[in-house]
Amino acid sequence: MKILSKDTIRIYSSRVTRLAGFTAIAVLLGVALQFVGRASAEDARVIPAPSMDEKAITTSTETAVLAGGCFWGVQGVFQHVNGVISATSGYTGGSKDAAHYEMVSSGDTGHAESVRIVFDPHKVSYGHLLQIYFSVAHDPTELNYQGPDTGTQYRSAIFPTSQSQADIAKAYIEQLNRAKVFDAAVVTKIEPARQFYAAEAYHQDFLTTHPTYPYIVINDLPKIKNLQHLFPGDYRADPVLVTASASMK
Repeated sequence: MKILSKDTIRIYSSRVTRLAGFTAIAVLLGVALQFVGRASAEDARVIPAPSMDEKAITTSTETAVLAGGCFWGVQGVFQHVNGVISATSGYTGGSKDAAHYEMVSSGDTGHAESVRIVFDPHKVSYGHLLQIYFSVAHDPTELNYQGPDTGTQYRSAIFPTSQSQADIAKAYIEQLNRAKVFDAAVVTKIEPARQFYAAEAYHQDFLTTHPTYPYIVINDLPKIKNLQHLFPGDYRADPVLVTASASMK
């Protein structure tokens, strides 16, 4: 049976929510339960830590920009990681004028749905964030799709904010491929640093604010469980949420 994509569920949900109260909720949960037994989030697995990581830490904060399919789940994962100060859903890779959900969804803008992660490098390293990214947040062997979502806007991509980040990411991908950690090669691309544009407000904190939304139940809540299971020391129960602060600017 075909897994419902984010856009399919979004359209379906907009229709059923015209129903009143309990009926709408029951229909949405029914859809989720219908598919949850047949589909789950991308397989998570224990992978080795990067052999190269940042050494001299000279700043109190650092920023990483990662793309790995629908930003709802990627944002949700990193919002639950200790040491992360903020995680914001957005678009990277295209122009400012095209940084709008309906346009990005066409797959023709150059943008990838991405997440800007501001973190304390004294509490969690860039390399360790990449370890979580590759093992829990998405499947790095899927080219231009993630689970049910297809298109270049769902590509696996890293947008380094420094040369050090670029070097670490490149070395880590090579390390994982040499070790054949995954059943297929890692296809994650390291792309030139580009401007990050925050997504619309209704996309922010979506996993936390819509825990019964069918797509979240099927594809993203398992990622949070995997984070808690595989990285118990990094897991924080209370997510750091987006507010009307610098994280949205």
